[in-house]
Amino acid sequence: MSTTTLQPHQKELFGHPIGLFVLFFTEMWERFSYYGMRAILVIYMIAMASDKNGPGLGWSEVEALKLYGWYVMLVYVVSIPGGILADKILGQKKAVMLGASILVAGHGILAIEATWAFFTGLGLIILGVGCLKPNISTMVGGLYQKGDIRRDKGFSIFYIGINLGSLLATSLIGLVVAKWGWHAGFGMAGVAMLLGLLVYVWGQKYIAHVGNKPTKESLKEDISIGQLFADLLKSPLQLGIVAVLLGLSLYAGFTFEGVDHWGYGALFIFLSLVTGMMMMIYKNLDSQILKDRFIVLLLSFLIVIVFWGAFEQAGGLMSIYTETKTDRMLFGYEIPTPMFQGLNAGFILLFAVAVANFWAKRKLKGKEASSLFKMAVGTIIMGLGFVFMVFAVNDYEAHGKSAMIWLVLAYLFHTIGELSSSPVSLSFITKLAPAKYASLMMGVYFAATGLGGKVAGILGENSKALGEYTIFAGITIFTILFGVLVIAILKPLKRLTHGAEDDEHEIHDETEGFELADN
Repeated sequence: MSTTTLQPHQKELFGHPIGLFVLFFTEMWERFSYYGMRAILVIYMIAMASDKNGPGLGWSEVEALKLYGWYVMLVYVVSIPGGILADKILGQKKAVMLGASILVAGHGILAIEATWAFFTGLGLIILGVGCLKPNISTMVGGLYQKGDIRRDKGFSIFYIGINLGSLLATSLIGLVVAKWGWHAGFGMAGVAMLLGLLVYVWGQKYIAHVGNKPTKESLKEDISIGQLFADLLKSPLQLGIVAVLLGLSLYAGFTFEGVDHWGYGALFIFLSLVTGMMMMIYKNLDSQILKDRFIVLLLSFLIVIVFWGAFEQAGGLMSIYTETKTDRMLFGYEIPTPMFQGLNAGFILLFAVAVANFWAKRKLKGKEASSLFKMAVGTIIMGLGFVFMVFAVNDYEAHGKSAMIWLVLAYLFHTIGELSSSPVSLSFITKLAPAKYASLMMGVYFAATGLGGKVAGILGENSKALGEYTIFAGITIFTILFGVLVIAILKPLKRLTHGAEDDEHEIHDETEGFELADN
């Protein structure tokens, strides 16, 4: 359509709002910074003072994987307060700006070679991602009107940006670390985040109609988080459930072994409060359709936890396995460990269109292609990738080193599973979430992703006691059985969505003030 008489935020590029590409490049550089740092985090922690890339922290593998699990969890769990901050005070647009600024500071401090800088930088990155990640994804959904079939395509394009950033980071970070040391790699992540912030500032005119500060009228109609908990006190049953959960949380704090026992106590307290909040949101929804969709939304978060609990082994146990037990020599050159994590992003760029077209053709033929089905199939395919890690363990035990091909095949299956599941789950939330809780639900989604990361860390920690063979084989079996179970109950779950994914069609008339989900 012609763009000569339209406002900047109404113009399109390649059939999508230009604002999508502003968010695309902002997220691309943010993910460059995140995945670049993630690619070297665990191997930096286990590197000794005499390491060829400069002094590392010299931690044990168990200690490194433990911190990795907490970090990945917190970096996404903070998305919940980040979503609340946007919904109630700043709006998504300003929350993303704040998050990007904090991330620039966090990555910059991480480049300083000092223990205080390491922990301070991680803390700021956790806060920055919490502000940015849920809200930029919500803004992508807000670019499209209700029922616009382009929304799924838009999220797929956005997802390519995420993985382009990851590919660039993991391809370059290992080379930078090899030449200039660990902290040069951390510094490169900070420069990338600064580029993302500059892109976002430049593109404000193209996203003028989404993510704006909530109005007094909308806040009056909304229900505050404080009111949700006040209502919780009025329900004896729900209050009793939360009280029991809080009691178990305190018990965990006193009984869990290790230095992080109160960390688990705090985590369980947090989960208890989130449970109470979800119960009260459900109670305050004003129609049965919204309540049914909310139930499906909560169940989809369980799929997210299982998926990422397995997938996040890439930055933890699989990263250590690549560094310590894989033959990385190719034509006389030793491939840096971070580059293997780039396989995931590279495969996404290669197969994203093919996977999207497969599901689109399946839907046109009238075959099952709902979001829940894709998420379940994606979980199964991703789980099958760990079969090759089982082969890698056998190869190592037989020859003292495992071949790279097993890692390549594992990442290939992980990628196909991710392409089937992850972009769809982002779009699915914007379809089912009650409009006034849109950013909060996106925050809960990312918190579920973070809990998956914590599960990944726990599994990695236990690899010493249980053995890598048991961990990889167990992940394979569980993910396949879980995915099959979701498919088995697919029909009743789809009924509860009340046709949220039906009657989608292309809409090119961008307007302001539309809802993110049906009311």
